[in-house]
Amino acid sequence: MLMPKKLKHRKYQKGRSRKRSIETRGTFLTFGSYGLQALDNIWLTAQQIEAGRKAIVGYLKKGGKVWLRVFPDKPITKKPPEVTMGGGKGDLDHFAFPVRKGRIIYEIDGVSEEIATEALRRAGTKMPIKTRIVKKE
Repeated sequence: MLMPKKLKHRKYQKGRSRKRSIETRGTFLTFGSYGLQALDNIWLTAQQIEAGRKAIVGYLKKGGKVWLRVFPDKPITKKPPEVTMGGGKGDLDHFAFPVRKGRIIYEIDGVSEEIATEALRRAGTKMPIKTRIVKKE
């Protein structure tokens, strides 16, 4: 599972919602020729990122190279069910990455266009948001 080795603080505050904001960093293909781009704002969990990566790698078999452009380093806490309010912040539950519209999530190179688009389509079905496949011009 993807998670940071070390954190400055064990628990973070949630942060404010930026529903109408568009990503300014990580919006262009840097490493590969094909990529999967987010079309919505969401917190992608480590499990969702890993599921998409497995879908890509499983379809590519041993060809091509895959880059993850996101890393879940935001700790998300959760209180157990049926616990009353109060008693402090909950325990660490999982890690997430706050994705904003336009962010490239995965990149692929070293395979044909048909194989790359099918692999990224399969990864897109694992994502809880709408995505699109982009290619380098």
